[in-house]
Amino acid sequence: MTTKPDNSGLLVIDKPQGVTSHDVVAAVRGALHMKRVGHAGTLDPMATGVLVVGFGNATRLLNYIVDHDKTYLATIRLGQRTTTDDADGELLPGEGTIAEFPSRQTVEDVIAHHFTGRIEQVPNSYSAIKINGQRAYDLAREGKDVDLKARPVTISEFSVSAVRYGYASTTCAGSPLADAVEIAPEESWHAETDGQNEPNMQPVMELDVTVTCSAGTYIRALGRDLGSELGLGGHLTMLRRIRVGRFSVDMPNVMTAHTEAKTFTNREGIEVTRNRAVLDDAEHAIDHALDLVASAAASMDMLPVTEHEATDLRFGRRIAHDIHTTMAAYVPETNDLVAIVERAKRGETKPVAVFN
Repeated sequence: MTTKPDNSGLLVIDKPQGVTSHDVVAAVRGALHMKRVGHAGTLDPMATGVLVVGFGNATRLLNYIVDHDKTYLATIRLGQRTTTDDADGELLPGEGTIAEFPSRQTVEDVIAHHFTGRIEQVPNSYSAIKINGQRAYDLAREGKDVDLKARPVTISEFSVSAVRYGYASTTCAGSPLADAVEIAPEESWHAETDGQNEPNMQPVMELDVTVTCSAGTYIRALGRDLGSELGLGGHLTMLRRIRVGRFSVDMPNVMTAHTEAKTFTNREGIEVTRNRAVLDDAEHAIDHALDLVASAAASMDMLPVTEHEATDLRFGRRIAHDIHTTMAAYVPETNDLVAIVERAKRGETKPVAVFN
């Protein structure tokens, strides 16, 4: 039994390119006329795809969803570096024109040996990580040194679906690949650096990849580090998140959005234009949402309880269930989400968050 969400639920938004995750949250606030809205896991402005947005009491589920594993589609351009490790940054000067690029087989071998399983990763300086209360990207934009420590992440899949060789602009990051060619997986590519007629172009290699990883993994850092390991430099030209835990971009209730430019005058009297996120079906946003029980079921395992047990949990009392992981307790007969519960001791379960 599912019911139409009232004041609490989850929306799965297909975030458009060119806006922040906070911009999407602002669009949902406007559509639902609610202040209590948040998201589970930041997507960079360049990235698209699954952004789970919670409203009302469902915002309590977001911290659990953030910890779920994720799957991404990405394009890594090897042969160029940028300040942000993606196409939104400025191109950095290379150490000279690269004439020979490795084969697909060589790249896949490097990925298998160095970038799968449990690895150590240093996040990009332009990340949302906080350093003494300030976002790393704010410090980086101010020209300050950003010292981020390596952290362990787990890469369960890092597969290459396509490889292209061609030429890219030396002045504009993310420009389309020119004269693209595909060759046999075991063959390397020798670029015609002297025969390129177009000015300000250089040879590069592009990979289309699928990455499934633990929470906290930076796909930009994977592209950067793969490029470094190959001696080429690297950055992302495309990033799309297609899954967060049990939430997928293919779910029937996914809500799409687009980007619009908005011009306004700031406090200094200067006219500014910036992008904003616009929900494509804002008037019916609530119809796309999962109700509270369905939201919990997509976020964690469920524990059916009786009305009497529900009362005990709501008063902070333990109930006689032996569980081994965090679960959501609910009353099936009434489709009522009661609490998020954890193991207290053998044979006993305790509430850690209660839904009234």
